[in-house]
Order: sequence, then structure tokens, then C-alpha cells
Amino acid sequence: MSRSYIEMHLAIFLAGFSGIFGKLISLNETLLVFYRVLFSSLILVFILFLIKKKSIRNFSFSKANFLLLSNGALLGLHWIFFFGSIKASTVSLGILCFCLTSFFTALLDPLINKTRLSLNNLALSSLSLLGISLIFGFDSTYREGIILGVISSILVSLFTIFNERLVKKHDTFKVTTLQMVGGTLGLSIIILFWSIFHDFQFKIPQGTNLIYLLILSVVCTVLMYILLNRSLRTINSFTVNLNFNLEPIYGIALAFLIFNESEDFNMAFWAGVFLILLSIFLQYAFLRPRKVRKA
Repeated sequence: MSRSYIEMHLAIFLAGFSGIFGKLISLNETLLVFYRVLFSSLILVFILFLIKKKSIRNFSFSKANFLLLSNGALLGLHWIFFFGSIKASTVSLGILCFCLTSFFTALLDPLINKTRLSLNNLALSSLSLLGISLIFGFDSTYREGIILGVISSILVSLFTIFNERLVKKHDTFKVTTLQMVGGTLGLSIIILFWSIFHDFQFKIPQGTNLIYLLILSVVCTVLMYILLNRSLRTINSFTVNLNFNLEPIYGIALAFLIFNESEDFNMAFWAGVFLILLSIFLQYAFLRPRKVRKA
């Protein structure tokens, strides 16, 4: 296995840890995401300053940069619902709901980009929807988490569709940096308005929360993106996208191992999991012969 493939799979494995830290960190989902994008932004801007000082000096508030910042705010909003889903249910359910991303992308991409609807993609990803429906009915205590997870998958579908255009026009490191900054600005506005109309307590992370947040930001965000971008130098985007289908599997396996979540579920849950994983493997099998666009 080449170095690029090792970097790609390491990036996917690190991405699978995001849900784990979402459960370990005791801050609410809004503060969790705020500190994640804030720490990631500071690190990325510092790296950008070291390697590309000129790009910082020449920064202008152009339409292109505004779109990058706005899409970063959308990513931050997705993370709020993603971590909210995990905190309201389990890591496994939050990650399983994330698998609906392909279903919503298959629906929304043709509407936004004015392209033909792919019935194959829609049919394959509908298995995930059926699986989530089974899980939704097995225990009412998890329904809030599932609803938040579904909203999260819709938001990340929109982020992916818009990001497809942006990454073709700009340097990937610049895209990542501005999106993290955009996420920080977006979360700051949300927290400001939330604190005005509600009793919002702003907390500074300490102890294990601070350690987990730093690991989430440095390892599972900045390092993950750097490894992913490095692998894209020699591996085509189709192969990377296809292999990222392994992320939910890594995340669920880690949740079972760390939190022993497998004891909490019944046969309806496992039937839903089977359909979702079947959807992932069928998409892998059917899409592999064809080259697809970077999402």
C-alpha cells in the first residue's frame, strides 16, 4: 500500500473519532462546535501565515471568499445538529443518521445544479432511509436524536453540493481555513443571539473537556484535512470519496468498543443497521466502475 493510501485511510479513521469526542465532551453541542472551529481556525491561520504569508496579506472580502465563509458557517450548523443528535441518543445513532447524506444529496444535487436525477443513486441510498425508519420505530427515547441527525445530514448534503464548486476554484488549504473561520463567525453570531433571547451560559473549557477539544481540533479536524489533501495529490477524488464510506463503520465500531453501545439495541435496530451498511457496500460496488465528481 502506497503512502498516499495510508494517509487517506488514516484521515478516514480520524474522521470516525469525531462522534466519540462529541460524546466525551460535556459541553453542549453549540459550545462544542464553537470551540472546535475556533481552535481549528487559529491553527490553520497560523500554518497559513508560516507557509503562505502573501495570501494572508492579499486577503480581500470578495464574493468568492464570502461564499467560502458562508459554507463554513453551514458546516458549523451541521456539526451542531450532528453532535446534538449524539448527545440526545447515542454515538452509533448519530453516525447512522449521517449515512442519510447520500440520500439527500441524490435528491438535492439535481435540484440545485439542474442535472438529471440518478435513479440508481436514489434507489441505493433509499436503503439508508428505510434503515433509519426501522431504527426510528424501535424506541421512542431515541427519536429526538434521530430527528436532529436527519437535519444534520440534510445540512451536510447542502454543504457538500456547494463545496463541490468551491474546491474546483480555490486552493484546498485556503478553502479549509476560510471555512473554519466562517464556522467560527457563524457560531459566534448564533451564540450572541441565543444569549440575548435565552439564558445561555458561556463556558470556557477546562480539564478533560479542553484536552478532548484540542485533540478533536488538532487531530480530527486539522490533521485529518491535511492528510486528506496530501492523499489527493496522487489519488483521484473518486477513490477518496468511495473509501470515505468506511467512516460510519469505523465510528460505530469505536462506539461499540468504547461505550459498549451494542447492549442497548434490539433486533429492529440491527435490521436497520444492516440496511444502512448494505446501502454503503452496494454504493461502493455499483459506483466503483464509474468516475464521479468530487463531492
